Amino acid sequence: MQQNGSSGSNGSDGGRERQALSFSPLPAAATTRVRRFIQDRQRTLPLPKVMVVFSAAGDADKPSDAMSSSDPTEEGDGVRKLTASPSPKHRGAPSKPLRSSLNTQEQQEFPEVISLNVGGTYFTTRLSTLRRYEDTMLAAMFSGRHHIPRDAEGRYFIDRDGAYFGDILNFLREGELPHRDRVRAVHREAQYYAIGPLLESLEDIQPLTGEKVRQAFLDLLPYYKDNLERIVEIAKLRAMQKKARFAKLKVCVYKEEMPITPYERPLFNSLRFERSDSEAKLFEHHCEVDVTFGPWEAVADVYDLLHCIVSDLAERGITAEQQCIGVCDKHLINHYYCKRPIYEFKITWW
Repeated sequence: MQQNGSSGSNGSDGGRERQALSFSPLPAAATTRVRRFIQDRQRTLPLPKVMVVFSAAGDADKPSDAMSSSDPTEEGDGVRKLTASPSPKHRGAPSKPLRSSLNTQEQQEFPEVISLNVGGTYFTTRLSTLRRYEDTMLAAMFSGRHHIPRDAEGRYFIDRDGAYFGDILNFLREGELPHRDRVRAVHREAQYYAIGPLLESLEDIQPLTGEKVRQAFLDLLPYYKDNLERIVEIAKLRAMQKKARFAKLKVCVYKEEMPITPYERPLFNSLRFERSDSEAKLFEHHCEVDVTFGPWEAVADVYDLLHCIVSDLAERGITAEQQCIGVCDKHLINHYYCKRPIYEFKITWW
């Protein structure tokens, strides 16, 4: 008894061995499965993880660091932490951050003549042409601070449609502007490359000058884009429901509230007139149409807005025709009727 109590683990191992002897021998197949299980477990045992920590030169002289440099220590999850100190001949030199030496890269140098591959279209130009204006994307790309990929032939590659890149280079070379039918497309490319002088020059010629004037008028109608989308959605839904080639919808377009009946006109010296708040509420109503535009205060009239609607739909590839079919003529109160004009829009889908 005394011997078993003093021998701890040996006694328990011996007990397991004696118990194993009392069991009947295992079948050969079971023994084979056990061996395979043990071998598989040995293969799947995780390898010890080692983490190496580099300490600074000033801290390596401490006794604790010196001891930790030679003796590995265990740090949870089987990770062995090894602390390495610099060699004696480097201890006197000032320590330098490791990351700074890895991340420091010299600026890329470019030849004087640059070969470009812009979306599969090849161009050749001078480096000074690409750097003509500092605050542009091209100047930043070829400043040497950024990496630019190359194609198989060594040309610098720009992942952009090259159809209008020649117009960009012509402006950078000698300030040449594109033909009128290319102005809009070149303007989009100039926005991408952030070429401010080219953008300013393009916006001062047609058709962009007219577009700026037109947009100033449309800004008076903050709901314009939403109403345009509504016209498209309603026309598409009706055409799909009727399985038709086109769809029709009613649109009310009015610039200002006109006198509601001919009898009211002589009472006012102008077409614009004022009513009290209580009277105005009596005339508030919604015309029985799909979309309503108005009112607005500008020289541009109803026909100008109708032109904007049709042309903007055409820009999206949608054919639209419109014609006036009368007025709202909705009875409001007593002998007052709404005289807002109503237009029928025909949207053709194919």
